[in-house]
Amino acid sequence: MSTIAARPPVTRNVSTPATKASPRKIIDATIDRISEVLTAHSIAVLRISLGIVFLVFASFKFVSGASPAEDLAVATVDKLTLGMVNGHSALLLTALTETVIGITLLTGRFVKVGLAVMAMALVGILSPLVLFPDQMWSGNGPTLTGQYVFKDLVLAAAGLVVAAHALGARLRRG
Repeated sequence: MSTIAARPPVTRNVSTPATKASPRKIIDATIDRISEVLTAHSIAVLRISLGIVFLVFASFKFVSGASPAEDLAVATVDKLTLGMVNGHSALLLTALTETVIGITLLTGRFVKVGLAVMAMALVGILSPLVLFPDQMWSGNGPTLTGQYVFKDLVLAAAGLVVAAHALGARLRRG
């Protein structure tokens, strides 16, 4: 003899309005989480990427003829040192300076030293805008060389953010 088992009642998962998350609450929670991650990690990412940029620029200067900025770097160091450092020595000095900056920023060790070196280096890096205006500007605006130097303002601004953090400033979620 067979028996028929009773089926369990069908229950429906009905959320009450108090427990159901609205799309706006989901979006707000997602934005809050993204904000937390950016607050926690963005300055470290900026520091590391800035270090990589300096190391890449330095690496080309260690090989004569490899850097598109070689002539400009040599001329700038020559002019800033009143001719005491020129030619290959000027290029090597530039490469070593950029390497120190890059390594300190990339590793996170001696960051304040690296940032101090970077502050001094940025004077030299940006000085062609004033020292060699004929190479920086044409009738139509900045030359390609001028644009190459002008973009270093972004490196300076990034350095300021990393320096502020290294000196104790912290991002705060608003």
